[in-house]
Amino acid sequence: MSATALIKRPFGWAGPALWLGVFWMLSAQTIGASSGLGPDIGKDMRLSAMIGDTEAVAAFLDQGVPVDAANEFGKTALMFAVESGDLETVSLLLTRGANVNARTVASCTPLTFAAERGHIGISALLIELGANVHDRTRNGWDSLMIASRYGISDMVEQLLFRGADPKASDREGRTALMLAAEHGQTGVIDLLVEAGAELESRDREGDTALLIAADKGHWDLAKALVHRGADINARDDMGATPLILATSQGHTSAVALLLERGANPNLQDEDGTSALMEAVATGHIELIKTLMAYKANPALSDRQGRTAADLADQKGDLEAAALLAQRPPR
Repeated sequence: MSATALIKRPFGWAGPALWLGVFWMLSAQTIGASSGLGPDIGKDMRLSAMIGDTEAVAAFLDQGVPVDAANEFGKTALMFAVESGDLETVSLLLTRGANVNARTVASCTPLTFAAERGHIGISALLIELGANVHDRTRNGWDSLMIASRYGISDMVEQLLFRGADPKASDREGRTALMLAAEHGQTGVIDLLVEAGAELESRDREGDTALLIAADKGHWDLAKALVHRGADINARDDMGATPLILATSQGHTSAVALLLERGANPNLQDEDGTSALMEAVATGHIELIKTLMAYKANPALSDRQGRTAADLADQKGDLEAAALLAQRPPR
């Protein structure tokens, strides 16, 4: 059936996808009839790649459209096809010479797009054809960091096998392990640690993966890190410990886990604040009870000479004051 005949059929019969295919087929025919390439021809090919119209992409290439023609952001047809998970179009573009390590203005590559979307088959093909697993985006993220951030275990395993560096860090000093900790991606922790990720690496704020997990309240991930040997009493640049951070955010499960695993409840940060003081200051009554049960010392004072009881009095928190004095509230 001719393209003209298809266009004359009712829209409901043809469907949107078929109409798009017809449009690109007619575009390719127009190219062949013209004497030169139009100014938007690269755009048409990228759109074809985005919707998975491999035949249209091939037609554009046959008419001389540069395979790496990019938009104003530096994004090529290959990148669009990778994002869409279209292995057929990706394969076509690669066989026609697409740059496997092309970069956008933000320094994203086909491989970083594949890592973000979890397209395992496509990433394997890209790496086989020379994609650099160490290339980074403008934020300093390589493909392993991106896959770890999104918790794509299969992708993380593949990238590690292909030589990705689990010790590399981004512009903020955060490693793949830290990014996984920040986003609660417990499923990739063992893979990263077994591949050599350093549990005590620190970012620019002095945070370790455990400090990050505790601050975010990802208690299951914190548990995995502690099980792997992370320092449970690590301190950030302000002297805060995982227990102090978890308490400040009211993360009950994380606090209980840390205490059960031996976290010291009486460590103080640079301002002299202890976890118990933090619980009082933030009004977390249940955490006051938990910390007291693990022998948190209410007599400790901060740099201003205030105890946890003083903080409770300043707030007018009678329940907290009573707990600290070990008497029932009036």
